[in-house]
This record gives sequence, structure tokens and C-alpha cells, in this order.
Amino acid sequence: MKNIVILFLSILLLGNLNAQDFNNTHNEVDKLFRNELKKENVRNAFLAIYSPSLQFDWEFAGGFFKSGEPITTLNAFYSASIGKTFTATAIAILMEQKQLDYEDKISMYLPRKVIENLHVFEGKDYSTEITIAQLLQHTSGLPDYFEGETVDGSPNVIQSIFIDTSKFWNPVEIISFSKEKMKPNFLPGAGYMYTDTEYVLLGMIIEHISGMALPDFFQKYLFEPLEMYNSWINLRSKPLIHTGKMAEFYAGDFEGSTMTSLSADWAGGALVTTSADLITFQFALNTGEIISKNTLETMQKWIPETMGMYYGFGLRKVVFNELSPMLPDLYVVGHSGSTGSFMYYCPQLDVYIAGTLNQTDAVQDAVVLTANILSLISENIHN
Repeated sequence: MKNIVILFLSILLLGNLNAQDFNNTHNEVDKLFRNELKKENVRNAFLAIYSPSLQFDWEFAGGFFKSGEPITTLNAFYSASIGKTFTATAIAILMEQKQLDYEDKISMYLPRKVIENLHVFEGKDYSTEITIAQLLQHTSGLPDYFEGETVDGSPNVIQSIFIDTSKFWNPVEIISFSKEKMKPNFLPGAGYMYTDTEYVLLGMIIEHISGMALPDFFQKYLFEPLEMYNSWINLRSKPLIHTGKMAEFYAGDFEGSTMTSLSADWAGGALVTTSADLITFQFALNTGEIISKNTLETMQKWIPETMGMYYGFGLRKVVFNELSPMLPDLYVVGHSGSTGSFMYYCPQLDVYIAGTLNQTDAVQDAVVLTANILSLISENIHN
């Protein structure tokens, strides 16, 4: 009996030591987060970290609105290109419903006026040869309406949204802009180039097959079943329950969260959400709650994107020590956005991390912050 008591006390003490260790890690993470908020160009930031096996669930928020009102974890934020993962997941849902196949030609699901002259390269029309898989993995060769160069030197869409902030863009108009103002980069399947144009087309395919508006599809198949009550599509839908207003995001000193012209960012990145909702989504994605694990494996057939980064179907893999030998020997899978947003899972640690620095100039800082936080957790585990 005495030995059993000693064993029980030892287990209890070990548990308390582990809890204390993670308390220290929590405090160190909080310091890293507060250091980001001290930077001149970061006005507000959000961070959530969750590990089911390590049994911690942390959430941080800080900064202020222009009005002086403090930012809290109840506020939502513009997640930018993280929305691509949601669009890719919607396509995966339709695939599992046997309503499409990844290798299907997109001309099967889009009207002639959209397909016509979509991809004319060196005098030959390849528009009917593009597949859904190529759109998902940025290998179609289509130009990027958002940041690509126009043939006549006129503003691209990302420049246009700051020129006319009151303009409301619709998807067909976006594709027309791409066809009229830009040229494809290569033959379908012959290379890689990240382009939002592909995800506008994917959004149109989802709407055509389902007969639902994209925000309604997200709500039915993602937001409602996952209880993501604080997520919506900017300018096109509302959250399921009352949610704190969207935090302001910045491009340098320019604040852009209230621009109607943000409507140009649709299926490729118009998701407004919270850190907690993003972790809820990715946990469900990884555990088979949304799609099968086999389908998720297909979404993670990587091709090189740039040094240390690989792209699948709406998912990005980042290998930190390939980015820099100063970063930890860890990798993450998820997505990031141009506002300094991030949603990642680290399989080696079983840690989910999501948030934003809400500043387009802080994209690299967000990557380093993610790496440093995971490094702290890793050190805790292995010490």
C-alpha cells in the first residue's frame, strides 16, 4: 500500500512539474507576442495555440482600434489567403460526394463566356485543357489578377482596390480583367506560379455544382457543423452569432479593412474569422471530421513553391530550417496570408497555431514568430 501511495504521489508531482513547465512556456510565448506588438507597424495582433496531446489551449490578443478601443480575443480578423484552404476543402467535399474529380477539365463546370480565351499562350488556346487539380496547386499557368503585371502597364487589381476603394468586384468581372489585361505564364501543368485567379475559378465551380453561393456552402458544410460561429465571408455574409467587429489591418500606414473594393478578394482569401475558429477548422480537417484522411493525403502531394516552402491543394508546407539554418528543425502544414496571417499544424509536436499580425509588411515576421514559438515548445518537451 505504501508503494502505491508513493507511486501516486510521484505521478502527481510529475504532472505538476509538466504543468509548471508549460506555464513557463506560456509566459515566454506571451513575451514573444508582446514584442511583436511593440513594433511600430503592428497595431494589433492575434494568436492561438492548441495541442490535444500536450493539453494546452492558449489564446492571445493585443493592440487597439484607431478609435482607441482595445482589441480582444472576441474580435475577428481578415485572414486573407488562408481562405484558399477553405475553398480547396470545399472542392474536396464535392469530390468525396462524387460530383467532380480532381483531374476533370474545368470547362465541364464553367460557362463558355468564362472559359473562352481564358488561357491563350503563344497564339494557342489551352483554356479547355486546364484541370481542377492545376487550379488547386497553382500549376495552370494562368496569370494572377491580383498582383500580376498587366500587358498595357495599367494598374492590376491590388493597385486598383486602393485607387477606387468604393468599387464592388464580382467574380466574372475579375476573370474578365485577367483575360483582357494579362497573359498566361506557361502551359497548363508546365510550372508553378501562385495566382488568385485560379481560386476565383474554383469558387465559381463550387457554386455551379452545388447551386449555392460560396458563403452559403461554407456555412452549410464548414461553419455550422464545426460550430465556427465567428467566421464569415467579407462583404458577402455574416457570422452565425454576434461577433466582435473585424480588427483593422494595415498595408504600411494605410488601413484597409473597410474598403468595399476588398470584394476583389473572394474565394482566394475573403474569410473573416478568429484564431480559435481557425484552429477548430484545421483540427477537424486533420482528424477526418470534414474529409477522409486519404483525401487529405491527396491534398498534401507537395510540389516546390520556393526555398523551404511546398504547395499542395490549398495547403502549404513550410520547412523552417530550409528557410534559414537559424530556424528549428520543424515543419508545419496549413496556409498563410498577405496580412501576416497564419494557420498551421506542426505534426512533430502535435501543435496547432493560428493568428495574424494584421500588417502586410509583417509577413516574414509572422513566419519567424511561428518558428520561435514552436521552438520554445519543442525545447520544453525535450528538456
